Amino acid sequence: MSDFLTEMTEESSRRARLANEAAKTTGLASRVASAPPPVKLDVTSPGFDLIAEVKLASPSEGRLVAGDADAFEVTALAREYTLAGAAAISVLTEETRFAGSMEHLEAVTAAVTVPVMRKDFLVDPVQILEARAAGGSGVLLIARLLPGELLTEMTDEALDLGMFVLVEIFDRSDLETAVRVFDREVIVGVNSRDLATLEVDGSRFETLAPHLPDHLPAVAESGISTPEEVAAVASLGYRMALVGSSLVSHDDPGAKLGELLAAGRAALTETNS
Repeated sequence: MSDFLTEMTEESSRRARLANEAAKTTGLASRVASAPPPVKLDVTSPGFDLIAEVKLASPSEGRLVAGDADAFEVTALAREYTLAGAAAISVLTEETRFAGSMEHLEAVTAAVTVPVMRKDFLVDPVQILEARAAGGSGVLLIARLLPGELLTEMTDEALDLGMFVLVEIFDRSDLETAVRVFDREVIVGVNSRDLATLEVDGSRFETLAPHLPDHLPAVAESGISTPEEVAAVASLGYRMALVGSSLVSHDDPGAKLGELLAAGRAALTETNS
């Protein structure tokens, strides 16, 4: 496990402990029970889709938007993504390196009609309850962070709440961990970013594609910024791409998203013809 991932895991564990303590007094269970039903992510369509990400900063690129996080209109960005055709919105809730917050998740879920996913370094089932209480429809689970039966437990927790689960892997070893939930209705994400160097290795998409489960939709994550890169992963069989930094930092995120989406769908059509 890399130093970066270790740091993020420790920070997430700290937040999970606080969340577990807070759940005793804040009525988290009742908030979950009264939350509107999760919006379903349609993974039955044979087409290509984009999950668009709302994030203010990243460890590899630093600050992605000007001004303070509180001043940034995350809801406006999410609405722009939705109008441009995003199938879902990913919201970073990690605070220390990504400038995210649960408030961003709650604001976005209230502002759009597409499913919204909590993206974080989740290590405890209570963090899934937090996401659902905030209106979230899905969560990202990093297979490498969830040893033993914890991946299964957290996957089941989310699915029982009607949420979708994106299980993220980085290599063949992670794939062996993730296989324990491949009998569930999950989607599988391949992250091309090296967690030790934070550099992107785009060849990982091609390397892992033949080993991914045929019956589950696959998502290409990280380092995707051009129509050519989207077309390449669509041609490899990925059903979705998760795109963040290149959208957030663009002058016209909606137009950029539309361009990427069109490239992916054109490549998929050509591959299937």
